[in-house]
Amino acid sequence: MTEPMLTRFQEGFERARAAAVPEPTAMTLATVDGQGRPCARTVLLKDADPGGFVFYTNLQSRKGRQLASNPAASLVFWWRETAEQVLVDGIAEPVSAVEADAYFASRPRGSQVGAWASRQSQQLSSREELVARVAEIEARYEGREIPRPEHWSGFRVRPHRVEFWYGREYRLHERVCFELEDDRWQERLLFP
Repeated sequence: MTEPMLTRFQEGFERARAAAVPEPTAMTLATVDGQGRPCARTVLLKDADPGGFVFYTNLQSRKGRQLASNPAASLVFWWRETAEQVLVDGIAEPVSAVEADAYFASRPRGSQVGAWASRQSQQLSSREELVARVAEIEARYEGREIPRPEHWSGFRVRPHRVEFWYGREYRLHERVCFELEDDRWQERLLFP
């Protein structure tokens, strides 16, 4: 991403935080399955840098499997309190092991345990099964650091299109679109 795009995103994000948006890092992640059927869910942004937008997940989850077979992804940030939306279309690429390890180490211990205990998106026989798995992982790593599981990592969505939408009176919204064409970013205003 170019500096103006990243700055525009960061400024919108800060406006959302200042306006007390309940979870400004929440973004809708859309992927497609092997039959081309769309699937969307909310994930949390962990970093936005010139390379793209980073989130972490269980690689064996539905989204992890879908991104492994088709890395095309879209993200949507919607900040109702500031009437702003950011739409991102791009390709999801795995983050490095070093980056994933560093982020995993920064997580609360309970979240680290959860990453080991959850077989995300697989069928669960009962809540008790999950509680038992958590207890097993806690016992296994009692008094020790918890390493990052191989099945847990992150993705960086490298955008090829980013649109900033600003709600305006009478539906005369402002839309600023950045699109990658021939390895160069083009900035355009769009009709609402």
